Amino acid sequence: MAEKKGLREAYGETLAQIGEKNEKIVVLDADLSGSTKTSVFAKKFPERFFNIGIAEQDMIGTAAGFASSGKTAFASTFAVFATGRAWEQVRQSVCLANLNVKIVATHGGLTVGPDGSTHQALEDVSVMRVLPNMRVIVPADAHETAAVIKFVAESDGPFYVRLTREKFPIVFEENCSFTLGKWSTIQEGSDVSLVACGLMLSVALDAAKLLERQGVHAEVLNASSVKPLDADALLTSAKKTGRVVSLEEHSITGALGSAVAETLSEHLPSPLKRLGVQNTFGITGSASDALAHHRLTAEDVAEDILGFIK
Repeated sequence: MAEKKGLREAYGETLAQIGEKNEKIVVLDADLSGSTKTSVFAKKFPERFFNIGIAEQDMIGTAAGFASSGKTAFASTFAVFATGRAWEQVRQSVCLANLNVKIVATHGGLTVGPDGSTHQALEDVSVMRVLPNMRVIVPADAHETAAVIKFVAESDGPFYVRLTREKFPIVFEENCSFTLGKWSTIQEGSDVSLVACGLMLSVALDAAKLLERQGVHAEVLNASSVKPLDADALLTSAKKTGRVVSLEEHSITGALGSAVAETLSEHLPSPLKRLGVQNTFGITGSASDALAHHRLTAEDVAEDILGFIK
């Protein structure tokens, strides 16, 4: 069984690490630092940590204020609150002014599980992706999360980084690198291109093993950079295999699947199947139950891909 590690744990550890070298970093949280793991930074640098309380709109506005005065502001809470409750502030105060605010949201997607549909953010990538100046990243594992946090801390302007509560299988080597707008090919293939972000990258790799037994050779791409999307990597793979499947732990509307569809339709019309949440809300249950309910297990994915190919 693959080693697992929490993405939010990697976030907390990395934030505290880079905080030692970059004194311009300030961190804000909406009374959830124990869950988002910004508490690690708070213990190390209490003078640069601000618990705004259960007031996400105030948190984003305050982060914008810090950024306008030369600070690099990290703002964290659960994804459903960061992108839902505070969307107007993200648009007006952060993106419109193109400020140096990094919104790192945890508890994104179905794997929030027992918290239920109210807390399973399935629209967050969509509403962040549509905003001008906002870059959107969905890391595949803890090691890529660490690389992403280091990258955004050194980059100007707004970022939305989507993390989870559940621990994910480790895919990448420790100290791996991250490049905005670039996808990596994790596995070469010739019959179908699997384009995945977040947890679904490890699911795609497991599904590819099942497909191999059926004589289907799948190419697997890590699409953690949802915006900007790597059009060159997508089109090169699609031209090679002739068909594409997008996989995301998110609604298929407006996020990775939509970005892939838009790019293919404009540059290389190709058969496409979008796998994710099919325009519904989540369910209350374990993370594994939620994934199974929405047919996002490796077995379900492999079965749906076989049907798509046939």
